[in-house]
Amino acid sequence: MPPAAPNRPGTWSDWLQGPPQLVALTGLLALTVLLDAAAREFHVAPGGADTHPGTAAQPFASLEAARDAVRRLKQAGPLPPGGVTIWLHGGDYFRTNALELTAADSGAPGAPIVWRAVPGETPRLLGGRRLTGFTPVTDPAVLTRLDETARGAVRQCDLRAVGIPRFGELRSRGFGRPTTTAHSELFFGGRPLTLARWPNEGEFARIAGFPDAAARGDDHGGKIGALESGFTYTGDRPRRWREPRDLWVHGYWAWDWANSYERVASLDLDQRLVKTAPPHGLYGFRAGQRFYFLNVLEELDQPGEWYLDPESGVLYVWPPTPLPDPGVADGAPAEVLLSVLDEPLLRLHEVSHVTFRGLILEATRASAMEITGGASNRLAGCVLRNLGNWGVQVRGGRGHGVVSCDIFDTGDGGVDLQGGDRQTLEPAGHFVENCHFARQGRWSKCYVPAVHLVGVGLRAAHNLIHDHPHCAILFGGNDHAIEFNEIHHIALETGDVGAIYTGRDYTYRGNRIRHNFIHHTGGVGMGSMGVYMDDCVSGTEIYGNVFFKVQRAVFLGGGRDHQVVNNIFVDCAPAVELDGRGLDPSPVWRGMVDRTMRQRLAEVPLPLYRERYPALKTLDAWYGPPEGPARTGAAFTGVPPEGNVVARNVCVGQWLRVYWHARPEWLRLENNLTNAVASFARPPGDAARAADFALSADSPAWKLGFTRIPVEAIGLREDEWRRELPRPNLVKP
Repeated sequence: MPPAAPNRPGTWSDWLQGPPQLVALTGLLALTVLLDAAAREFHVAPGGADTHPGTAAQPFASLEAARDAVRRLKQAGPLPPGGVTIWLHGGDYFRTNALELTAADSGAPGAPIVWRAVPGETPRLLGGRRLTGFTPVTDPAVLTRLDETARGAVRQCDLRAVGIPRFGELRSRGFGRPTTTAHSELFFGGRPLTLARWPNEGEFARIAGFPDAAARGDDHGGKIGALESGFTYTGDRPRRWREPRDLWVHGYWAWDWANSYERVASLDLDQRLVKTAPPHGLYGFRAGQRFYFLNVLEELDQPGEWYLDPESGVLYVWPPTPLPDPGVADGAPAEVLLSVLDEPLLRLHEVSHVTFRGLILEATRASAMEITGGASNRLAGCVLRNLGNWGVQVRGGRGHGVVSCDIFDTGDGGVDLQGGDRQTLEPAGHFVENCHFARQGRWSKCYVPAVHLVGVGLRAAHNLIHDHPHCAILFGGNDHAIEFNEIHHIALETGDVGAIYTGRDYTYRGNRIRHNFIHHTGGVGMGSMGVYMDDCVSGTEIYGNVFFKVQRAVFLGGGRDHQVVNNIFVDCAPAVELDGRGLDPSPVWRGMVDRTMRQRLAEVPLPLYRERYPALKTLDAWYGPPEGPARTGAAFTGVPPEGNVVARNVCVGQWLRVYWHARPEWLRLENNLTNAVASFARPPGDAARAADFALSADSPAWKLGFTRIPVEAIGLREDEWRRELPRPNLVKP
């Protein structure tokens, strides 16, 4: 436990609350003693008061009071050696705004500002309101709209009556849409509930078609309907809905990798035609694609669903476990939270050397933490959960880190790190390490990964990522390190996606994907990949990874200069796949290669890139040297997928597929062991861990130059912030 600070008139903490009372001090020596003894820590507790001096015995009540005390301390002179600790005592800190920190709140090298939990206590920064006093539904007009099985189980709460006048609104979000602050959501027992929908959770309806006049070709030989013309459905389920106010649809309208939420502008029950409101998404409607209706009171028909009437402000819920009626004692019911705050819980702008440690950040409609600029900030040993947008978003700055945090149930992604300079290739040094991610993408679904790396010189290491609808790690840029991560059960709702994904840029070079364990991946439609190098992206090192029960383990989608070396593949289909899409003459692929890729080559200083990544010089044969005119028009015939090396890999199961304009001779295949059934010290079972893939001492792979993979080091580790590891739950029904 931290020591209790003195609490008497004339202490340094008292002085910080008002004008200097130097008359109580006996010279500079006394001032120095007080600085060293009292000013290096402050205390905050839910039962405190901002008029207190901020000691352990008389703590502040608000985070802002502690922040302002540190500011006054800094104004008085340099920070004390070792910095300042702000101790947060256990309990809930209900936030009505973001805690805003600026450069004035920075620490210094060797003297950080640390906001941390008192040992053994659990402080929670809460952007939501706890709801109690739920009552049975008695309004006949509402009861008649509910399913008969739900009438006795659904409970209601009048939000305006309990002082919640605003709860946001549903907004369109998803693929191709900007990030938007989420509407209020309901959480029960620490987990999000489902907004009433049809079909129910885990099920989808299918687009039946679209008006014939709206049909057009889709560049892939199929038909697609115009967004403004709407789509049709089958059956008469919507006829049950008496007053479908604020009705929405969510779907994968044209592709299994592009979803969005759209407000219903009109619902024609006779034609079974749905028209959505503008602004419309990027694609049209394709017959057979998946969708569902949501925000429908009549579809509140199973435990775990809820609905909020935007006009009356009454919230209806079928709780997963029964709630006691008012005045009836029935043990300790599960906590019911409604997210209310529409800002991040923590917002740091040009802040440096500040750490937040051991906190719970929960139930904001926005992200938990936003950092712009600054240097060397840390979020360590925290739990971030039940968030409307991201866990952590970093923009610019240097050396920020998210360490040993649990990040669960986010509406968008987990940690979004952006930094470094692609014009100079100066690295940012941001990192996310030893974090546990589960259930990202609750709303946006696609391209909202657990970890997003954009820029130069970022690192994702020793993380555990699982239960994601789309990709686990998405990156763009240069010189990133993605290593020692365990990833499983991803692509649970989407297709044509990779556990680790990047694409569509020849200049993304210097990236290393090494010593990861990727296993038990999902995928619908076109399925999923382990490492997906999409649309001619090039130059990635894929070294020393273990792939187990992955549909397509390493997919090289038309790119060049990849190194696929020293990996283990077990029960993948296949282990390595190469295509030559950059040679396809059809407009969709030629436009991508000859327009998009050329444009992105022009956006970086090619002389610098050619010096750092010499393999880029091989593109001169198709695009011309950077100092000369680029080749255009009919002279351009596409870029072959040359320069890829596949060497010293071990494979059990399907090995190699080369197709779609690619030629086997364009792959450099060396010393691969492709019949390695007896190569493991103990044969891995279906619930295998990374350590189960250690090769036996007599495996033929060693003679082919295979190098030992440190499988025991993959995944989460115990450290000062993570004292125990979660139990593995690798195989699901």
